[in-house]
Amino acid sequence: MADAAVCRDRRRNHRATLSAVVEPSPNIAPHPDIAALAPLLGTWRGRGHGEYPTIESFDYVEEITFGHLGRPFLTYRQRTKAGSDGRPLHAETGYLRSPSPGRVELILAHPTGITEICEGTITETVDGIRLELNSTNIGLSESAKPVTALGRSFHVTGDTIEYTLRMAAVGESLQHHLAATLQRG
Repeated sequence: MADAAVCRDRRRNHRATLSAVVEPSPNIAPHPDIAALAPLLGTWRGRGHGEYPTIESFDYVEEITFGHLGRPFLTYRQRTKAGSDGRPLHAETGYLRSPSPGRVELILAHPTGITEICEGTITETVDGIRLELNSTNIGLSESAKPVTALGRSFHVTGDTIEYTLRMAAVGESLQHHLAATLQRG
C-alpha cells in the first residue's frame, strides 16, 4: 500500500514539473539575465501581410506569446491563421535567450520540418526595445522546403510590437516576406 502512495506522489510531482516546463508562470519574477527582454512578456495579437516571389500575397491574423519560467530565457509560441477564412497557416515554438548584454538568440522549431537559430542584438530605444536577428543555422528535414536564411526584426513600443521577417528559400535570395503589427492583451 505504501508503495502505491509513493508512486502516486512521484507521478503527481512529475506532472507538476512537466507543466511548469510547458506552461510559463506570470507569478515568477523573470531571471535577471533576461531583464532586457521583459517588455516582450505577454500575449500579442494582430494582423500581418505576407508576400514572396513564389506565392500569392496574403493577409493573416497572428498570436505570439512570450512567457518565462524564472530561468534565463523566454518561451515563445506563435500561431497564424488566414485573414480571409481563419484556417491555420503556420506555427512556431521555441526560446529567446540573452546570453550577454545586448545579445539575443532565438531558437525555433517549425512543424514544416525546419529548425532555426537566429542570433543578433537587442537595443533599448527611446520608446522601447529593438531586436535584430539573422539566422546562423537552419536545419531541414528531408521533406522541408529549402530555406537557406532567415532574418527577423522586432520593435516593441509600449503595448505594440511591429516585426518583419526576411527569408531566402526555394532559390530566391534573402528578402522581405512578412510584416505585422500586434497589440498586447
